[in-house]
Amino acid sequence: MPPIVNTKCNGCGACEEICPGDLMEVVHGKASCRASRDCWDCMSCVKACPRQALEIRLPYQLGYYPATLVPEVRAKEIIWTCKDINGNAETFRVKTRND
Repeated sequence: MPPIVNTKCNGCGACEEICPGDLMEVVHGKASCRASRDCWDCMSCVKACPRQALEIRLPYQLGYYPATLVPEVRAKEIIWTCKDINGNAETFRVKTRND
């Protein structure tokens, strides 16, 4: 399932540069996935977006619509916010750097 682009997108191209499948593109100042069926949900684009303008909808096997999983990348950690089908949110912190 391709990433969903919200109104925060300013077309910076960070997602386009990082996508390992070369699927993201910026058209008319907004990001989009040019081949949604080829997206394998690696979330590279979502994590690279400096404006948190991309999100992934969890497949029904994991969370049912409209569950979401949104990362916030920081210098030494990623904070994942998981929202379930009832709108309840839970956050998880994952260290990405060792000091």
